[in-house]
Amino acid sequence: MNILVLHGPNLHLLGKRQPEIYGHQTLADINATLDRNAAASPHEITLKISQSNHEGELVSIIGDNIDWADGILINPAAYTHTSVAIRDALSTVALPVIEIHLSNIYAREEFRHHSYISAVAVGVIGGFGTHSYTLALEAMIQILQKKLEPSV
Repeated sequence: MNILVLHGPNLHLLGKRQPEIYGHQTLADINATLDRNAAASPHEITLKISQSNHEGELVSIIGDNIDWADGILINPAAYTHTSVAIRDALSTVALPVIEIHLSNIYAREEFRHHSYISAVAVGVIGGFGTHSYTLALEAMIQILQKKLEPSV
């Protein structure tokens, strides 16, 4: 199972940026937890993890991994509410996508209540802080496991 993990803009500032909303863990902490959980899985899982503050770079990473990835975990951050380009890239690759948020975007400012990504995702996990990533990884493993099971 090859899973692409994408972190959007400003997530490299986790631990320093608004800890009352996003917590004290850093992006490196999140990535290390994902790596540990993938390694502990009984399934063979390879993660490719990237972070960018640039919309076009995220679009390119998605497209460049169309033949590698089996699924995508993405925290599009602010691009959740603005990026048709990321949505289109995710639609084009036709892979299972799980949208991730550290905070509950529906309990925040009204402009954060709309997501361009949700409509092309199999699910959205948010509001559980950094644990949202662990939950998303577990869900993706289940989705991919069902895809890989031989049909009877």
